[in-house]
Amino acid sequence: MGTFTVGTRGSKLALTQTTTAAEALAGHAEQGYELITVKTEGDILTGPLAQMGGTGVFASALRQALFDKTCDVAVHSLKDLPAKDLEGLTIASVPVRADVRDALCSADDLTLDQLPQGAKVGTGSPRRAAQLRAARPDLQVEDIRGNVGTRLARVRGHEAAAEASPQAPNAARGDLDAVVLAGAGLKRLGMEHHIAELLPPEVMLPAPGQGALAVEVRAEDAVPVAPLGFALALYDDIPARLETSAERGMLARLNAGCSAPIGGLARYADNPDGGATLRLDSVICAPDGTQVQRAGGEIAIEAGAERSVSVERAIQLGTSVAEQLLAEDFGLLKHVVDS
Repeated sequence: MGTFTVGTRGSKLALTQTTTAAEALAGHAEQGYELITVKTEGDILTGPLAQMGGTGVFASALRQALFDKTCDVAVHSLKDLPAKDLEGLTIASVPVRADVRDALCSADDLTLDQLPQGAKVGTGSPRRAAQLRAARPDLQVEDIRGNVGTRLARVRGHEAAAEASPQAPNAARGDLDAVVLAGAGLKRLGMEHHIAELLPPEVMLPAPGQGALAVEVRAEDAVPVAPLGFALALYDDIPARLETSAERGMLARLNAGCSAPIGGLARYADNPDGGATLRLDSVICAPDGTQVQRAGGEIAIEAGAERSVSVERAIQLGTSVAEQLLAEDFGLLKHVVDS
């Protein structure tokens, strides 16, 4: 029985996600696996993500490890990947998607509407910060860093969640009324009891790719003839693939990255008479939340259509929604396009 190597970041969440993917692939391939921990730029640098380069800050070192053949497989949070693929690499699997919603974790389990006037809410995401300000202009939104436990420990009553974090070794505790984190990450870590409210997309549209994993390999290793290539094909989930293809298609057309204040969510739904519908909604917010621009669209996915054709149509949907945003630009895109 052969063995393949899987690259991962060293955080508890990354290790949990990567182990889940590695075990699934090993089962399909009937092979063993070895985890290789790779330190990324995002794990080393401190400060706001938007000032660290944003796009790809957590992915570049893992991708280089693939090129260097240090590992055979890299597992990413899909929302952290740049929208444009790298030549020589391919996202071979997008497994079944987890909860896409953002989670409010608050003192006394208050919902967003229940937070007191002027409450202090922490997030490291410009997208979440902008939408928080749009929903509650009175809030004091503070930029925070660190792993999940470190950020949770900033909330009064949740101090015991603290973990050691190289980004924030001396982080404060209990100084915030709430933080906003990805619901999927909390659930994967078994920390869903910290969630006071899963914010509906109507209030906070998630990041493109949120809740999804991307299993990336060298292009030649994705061919479904060898055991690993066959396993990668089996692990790919069509609804998740089409949803994230539409979302990434939108980002690619806008030349926007994961640090931009833009939300995008595609939803795949089977139709009773066969086929399916793919709907994509997007939002761009001014960083201070005072302006909001939305666009959306949907397409029909024919029953029995080839996977490559459906993926291409999903990407075209994303491009079309991006074109709507570009055509009706209210001046917000200057906050989205990477310099």
